[in-house]
Amino acid sequence: MELNIYHLYPDVLNLYGDRGNVLCMQRRLEWRGMQANIVPVPIGVKLAAKDCDLLFIGGGQDFEQEILMHDLKGEKTAELKAAIEDGVPVLAICGGYQMLGQYYKTWDGKQCDFTGALDLYTVGSEQRMIGNYMFTCDEADCKIVGFENHSGKTYLGSGVKPLGKVLEGYGNNGEDGTEGARYKNVFASYSHGCLLPKNPKLADLILKLALERKYGKVELPPLADEFETAAHNYMEARLSRK
Repeated sequence: MELNIYHLYPDVLNLYGDRGNVLCMQRRLEWRGMQANIVPVPIGVKLAAKDCDLLFIGGGQDFEQEILMHDLKGEKTAELKAAIEDGVPVLAICGGYQMLGQYYKTWDGKQCDFTGALDLYTVGSEQRMIGNYMFTCDEADCKIVGFENHSGKTYLGSGVKPLGKVLEGYGNNGEDGTEGARYKNVFASYSHGCLLPKNPKLADLILKLALERKYGKVELPPLADEFETAAHNYMEARLSRK
């Protein structure tokens, strides 16, 4: 079995080493004897989503997102929306998460229209939301630990559910206790860190969805996750003591 993992704008959207999420998924497939074909999709290259089994979008700075929208508009946005509606699993982090929404309005009133793939929007704040944080994720049957650093406050619309409930930190906006977004097979989060290496249950959940969409029912053999689990448990214990 193999998966084509598309990495959108890997040369630009790689804030805080978010590329580590792609490496994590690649290794967790290879350790199980499966193949991961990593397909970079930089500026100027078509998305060609019909061959995409899993899509990753990392985080970037606000001005980078605005620049990328010139490339993403039109055919690329249409391909992205079609892939999402067709059930292609997507993992989007921070700026990539925001770009799936309707728009980003800066704290001084300037609006940047995004893809509109998900019914959500982001409003800039003068205060940054920074720090290690933790949230529940019922689907992955665990608590998720990560690091957030964003000034945008994201609000979810109809049909979009939160990825989890904040236990420590800010999450989507620091107001309603939600973190991230879930729509069809889209997983969106503000968690850098990288997200997946410290949260192997979530990594396997996303991989399983991608494999089953392509091949039907799949059972993932367990991996020896001692180091990953130790890193996760350390951060969970540290945040639980606050």
